[in-house]
Amino acid sequence: MSAELPVTPRHAPSRARGTRHTTPARPIASRIGRVVAALVSTICLLVTGVGWTLFNGLSSDLTSAGGLNVGDGGLDGAVDILLVGTDNRTDAQGKPLSQEELDTIRTGEDDGENTDTILLIRIPEDGSSATAISIPRDVYVETSSVGGSKINGVYAANKEAYLERAVSTASDGALTEQDQHDAVKAGRNGLIGAVRELTGVQADHYAEIGLLGFVLLTDAVGGVPVCLNESVNEPLSGANFRAGVQTVSGSDALSFVRQRHDLPAGDLDRIVRQQAFMSQLVKKILSAGTLADPSKLGALVDAAKRSFVIDENWDFVDFAMKLQDISGGSVRFETIPVTSIDSYTEWGESIVTADPAQVSEFVAGFASTEDDDAAGPEQTPTSTPGVNPASITVSVVNTTSIDGLASQVSGSLTELGYKEGDLLTDPAAAYTSHVAAASADDAAAFAVSDALGGLPVQVDPAVPAGSVRVVLAEDYSGPTGDAVGIESYSPTTDTYEPLPPSIAERPTFDAGGSDVPCVN
Repeated sequence: MSAELPVTPRHAPSRARGTRHTTPARPIASRIGRVVAALVSTICLLVTGVGWTLFNGLSSDLTSAGGLNVGDGGLDGAVDILLVGTDNRTDAQGKPLSQEELDTIRTGEDDGENTDTILLIRIPEDGSSATAISIPRDVYVETSSVGGSKINGVYAANKEAYLERAVSTASDGALTEQDQHDAVKAGRNGLIGAVRELTGVQADHYAEIGLLGFVLLTDAVGGVPVCLNESVNEPLSGANFRAGVQTVSGSDALSFVRQRHDLPAGDLDRIVRQQAFMSQLVKKILSAGTLADPSKLGALVDAAKRSFVIDENWDFVDFAMKLQDISGGSVRFETIPVTSIDSYTEWGESIVTADPAQVSEFVAGFASTEDDDAAGPEQTPTSTPGVNPASITVSVVNTTSIDGLASQVSGSLTELGYKEGDLLTDPAAAYTSHVAAASADDAAAFAVSDALGGLPVQVDPAVPAGSVRVVLAEDYSGPTGDAVGIESYSPTTDTYEPLPPSIAERPTFDAGGSDVPCVN
């Protein structure tokens, strides 16, 4: 029986944690999560319908983008808006930001191309509710346009690919202004396609905003109340806040939703921050103090004109008027289900993994107004017969404090004919027990899942072909005896720290009520 060794599960087995390739520190510090902030405010203009006073004349003044692959004729029963934030240093008209504005957003002058925040907003045809579904920036997608990539890099990769083709076909090798324009269109369409391939949803409309828009929109409503469970001081994002309820605006609000370092669940906790902030911002816009204040309404309009790009076929005013009776409690914030938050590509890039089939099923649940659908579907994997256990190697990772648990579970599986793989120990490296496989339709993973009492199956590209990996966390209650079904382990979770809420409970927010939710 193999000795248990300290390693970290769900990482490419051929790379040690200390030797994997990483993105240089400066881009990480300068790009991660910044454009979250821009979208945090703009979504409110999309889903609150604050009335004719705010939107009269706005459509003609917003910058529009043509040639985008949007619109499905409402075939799925909902209006779907893809809301994207770019980390560029220009406004919606392409004008460079001033030094003062660059200082305000706490970034440098180097232009960026990543789309670090992506939101799919689903609105049933009757306009009675709105659900904003976050897609983590590091989700790894296989696209038909540029192949495998983190989803936040799809826009830039498609734009760059177009420019390379334009240079190769130009007689003088020079790019024209039209080339640059068409390259941006290619980037947007590439991202629209990637979101469609991940979620199964064809966006009806596209909206894009840069960094400055967040500061302008947040300041227009006089700041937003937030609450932190603990005080934070994280220099990469500039987040320096006390614990408890406080009002943030401008650069501080930007830092609040930028932070992902030093958070238990990284980017997913950052999304929880973002959604908590958005729920309060929607509430603030819907309040009488904003709707009855001409100066605040005017500031919101001015911020939108300078920051917002929409597809050319979108009648923004008509759309907003259809939503004018929506209530704060009907504006909901969700996150797509993910299968791991700490996987790596074969070349060592840190990624978040998601199963497109799971994501599509989850997102489809928000296309109608039925209460059961609005809660989102529950994912229940099905087993597939015909698996030959002798051809499958099963490694087991014990992340609990129970000595020998990996050996016991592995022994149960070898009794069924599975080949024993590595037995590993990595305390507290997983939040939930699961079976990992390289693809979503791996029959062996579902067979092992059934043998262990129905553990969820997750997708991890790092798992070798012909193998599956079982990860045991504190929630494990499946078989551990000499043969499956003889003995079960009952976890004693009362002695352990609670799981990060962004993983264990997947909190949801709406814009109703008077409470300010506290987050990590």
